[in-house]
Amino acid sequence: MVWTLVTQLIGGLGLFLFGMQLMASGLQKAAGDRLRRILEILTAKPIIAVLTGVAVTVLVQSSSTTTVMVVGFANAGLMTLPQAVGTILGANIGTTVTAQIVSFSISSIVFPAIGIGAVLNFFGKRRTYKYVGQAILGFGLLFLGMSTMSAGMKPLRELPYFMNLMASFGHNPLLGVLIGAVFTALVQSSSASTGLIIAMTLQDILVLPAAVALILGTNVGTCITALLASVGTSLSARRAAIAHIAFNICGVVVALLLFRPFVNIVADTASSVTRQAANAHTIFNISSTLVVLPFFKYFVALITRLVPGEEVSLEMGPKYLDKRILKTPAVAIGGVRQECLRMAGLAREMVRDSLQVFIKEDRKLKQYLEQKEELLDSLEKEITIYLAELAQHSLTIEQSQSVAGLMHAANDLERIGDHAHNIVRLAEIKMEDGLVFSQKAEQELKEMCEKVDDMIGKAITAFAKEDMPLAREVIKQDDVIDNLERDLRKAHIGRISNKTCFPTSGVIFLDVLSNFERIADHVTNFAQVVVGEF
Repeated sequence: MVWTLVTQLIGGLGLFLFGMQLMASGLQKAAGDRLRRILEILTAKPIIAVLTGVAVTVLVQSSSTTTVMVVGFANAGLMTLPQAVGTILGANIGTTVTAQIVSFSISSIVFPAIGIGAVLNFFGKRRTYKYVGQAILGFGLLFLGMSTMSAGMKPLRELPYFMNLMASFGHNPLLGVLIGAVFTALVQSSSASTGLIIAMTLQDILVLPAAVALILGTNVGTCITALLASVGTSLSARRAAIAHIAFNICGVVVALLLFRPFVNIVADTASSVTRQAANAHTIFNISSTLVVLPFFKYFVALITRLVPGEEVSLEMGPKYLDKRILKTPAVAIGGVRQECLRMAGLAREMVRDSLQVFIKEDRKLKQYLEQKEELLDSLEKEITIYLAELAQHSLTIEQSQSVAGLMHAANDLERIGDHAHNIVRLAEIKMEDGLVFSQKAEQELKEMCEKVDDMIGKAITAFAKEDMPLAREVIKQDDVIDNLERDLRKAHIGRISNKTCFPTSGVIFLDVLSNFERIADHVTNFAQVVVGEF
């Protein structure tokens, strides 16, 4: 009996987790990049940030996923601490939707959902149909896992010792909280924990007080994901993780102090323990958020004091593109020029930092660079759309040429970011494979990077001041970079032939050189915009 019980319980939990992951993956793919854009843009005010956190978590079916994304954005400076905290509060509410769904008795649609989902996933001609089918298939597997877990635990009702242990969680809620927290921390999913708790209530293994204590524990255990994600990250990311922990633990402490009244309130919300347990999860998280929201600024200030330091943030989205001035082309073009200069500054930082990641194997800086690359991509799109709208207005010949040149400039700056990101990817290969580079090779890469950085700096100055002689100097400098790349390539191939360098390391070295040379080409194109030779 024990073997059957254990295998059925583990198998059911596996199905539940796989179904949840499959459903979340399908929903995320169907939504495309909208989730990231939502998180980046719609979090300006605390209440909006909370609602955004709810919406995104409902879509991805995992507060842990949302929290990790938020920590990542905070780490890159793409989110301020208030934005991150508000979104995390919303994620806590959003994750209760899973418990609400699985608490309803809808076993009759499990197999139809699996069948329909499988047909759409395997035979759908459009990607959207496949993704929706994947989500439906995951939904069905999630409930099949719930049913399997519930059926597997049925024999436990016949064991007095086990039933007494479960009942003790109601008499000693602190013990229930600890058990729920530890299990959630181990499986890294509060939804899986609440799913298991609800499966136990379906077999009348848990009474309401015990179920509530365990569910409170899941809110503590889920903090481990954010904590792990914040290890080695920036100050903002660490603060966001600490805010998540402080919020959930304080909420659970208050709930334990008012445990009996809280259980009595929950008992009046439904007739079955299963529904009451799901409601307890939702009521707890909504109540905690509503209590904190009026004192949101003070809560953020408290977290700032708990984790002291100077916060650095990177503003997302365009700063100088105002659609209200499109009717004044000269002013609008000036705004685009400022946005291009902002892009150029970001691209230059990426080039410098990419070599730091490569040589020093700085994983923290690597994460920051990846977020900057996304920012450059989004700015290039925004500038292109803005210029396309500007082109619809009445422009002089000179203004039309400026619009065309700025489009080219934005594209080249974005490509510089892409090549810097390529160097970061090569750094990943170097780190993963444990490749070793000689001091000579590292020195040559530094020399190449310094030449390219000098070239970018001059191009930015030429663009800002419309300095044509300086721009022509940058264009001529491209030949210097080409010759240097050729010389360094020959020297390194010679080291490989002499066996003073590992062939695998040599290939990576040459790829890095090639990316720096391509960066110089795009810097040249950027300078050509100044002299009108694009």
